Amino acid sequence: MNDFDWWFSLLNISSKIKLKMLDQYKSTDNVWCELSKSSIYKEQYNKEKIDAIKRVIEEKSIKVVNFNDEKYPKNLKILEDAPFLIFYKGEIEKLNFGYNISIIGSRNCTNYGLSVTKIISKALAEHNIPVISGMAKGIDAQAHKSTIESGGYTCAVLGCGVDVIYPKENAKIYKEILENGCVISEFMPGTTPISFNFPIRNRIISALSEIIIVVEAGTKSGSLITVRLALDQGKNVMTVPGSIFSEQSKGTNQLIKDGAEPILSVQDIFSFAGLNLIETNTKIKNKEDNLNKLECKLNNIINNNPIHIDDIIKISNIDIKRVYELLFEMQFKNEILCLSGNYYVRINDKI
Repeated sequence: MNDFDWWFSLLNISSKIKLKMLDQYKSTDNVWCELSKSSIYKEQYNKEKIDAIKRVIEEKSIKVVNFNDEKYPKNLKILEDAPFLIFYKGEIEKLNFGYNISIIGSRNCTNYGLSVTKIISKALAEHNIPVISGMAKGIDAQAHKSTIESGGYTCAVLGCGVDVIYPKENAKIYKEILENGCVISEFMPGTTPISFNFPIRNRIISALSEIIIVVEAGTKSGSLITVRLALDQGKNVMTVPGSIFSEQSKGTNQLIKDGAEPILSVQDIFSFAGLNLIETNTKIKNKEDNLNKLECKLNNIINNNPIHIDDIIKISNIDIKRVYELLFEMQFKNEILCLSGNYYVRINDKI
């Protein structure tokens, strides 16, 4: 990165025009030689501003790649308005190897949506497929979290500067992503998360991936913007069907009606992508092998239908104190989930 790269990135012209200039003149040095003939562009060379940005990225350990850099995500080059610069933290190189899949969905998601996201993310991570999302709360956060927990690589595309954690509640996930993937943004460091930025960044999420998976989305969900962008880019869209009574599934169900590929099992994703699904049951035993008799008993009582604590105690005939201890242990191992009103339900790990 030289000062002409910074000057070029700060020019108040669209990314589309910048790429055309870069294609014509081959380097920012050459662009400068041409545009500096005009006082309008020459005056936009602000050495103090450039030095200030360079100090910030050094102080905050922010890395940057330009469009001509070999580390620049190759999938973004399909965009006629690809950003000239990408700021990032973590390791960006893996985005250029193999097959990337985006998982997106509602911020106000359901337990069903979270469970499906966890299962899909885990399967992708186990097959070394990078998972792309936007680090929003809900489906995005779960996709990143589950990928990390399964030892996979994940990339968060932000609608703010890479040094800005948004939402604040995802601070822990943000730090974990930096250890297991990367956080990227086309926006300058320090850029705040204004609503206008998010539709802009959505084109990056879709462009980075070969397949975009929508888990849950209402009829006005921002995820549908990403879908439209993905289709314009010639990308494949897959959708998780949901209840016809669920507001969070009305958008996804409509996508299926309009022709999106439905996901009824993890195998559907791999088949659609032309990839092989490898059963990862090495080192994994049947859960019941690791459960004592009492846990087995509770495991048989608690299924996919929510059951109240009073019914669990009545059916199991186990001491109340011991029941609560076992339920806590099972929740800690992510085998069951406690719903409001003291109802319990099993967490499925396969679809």
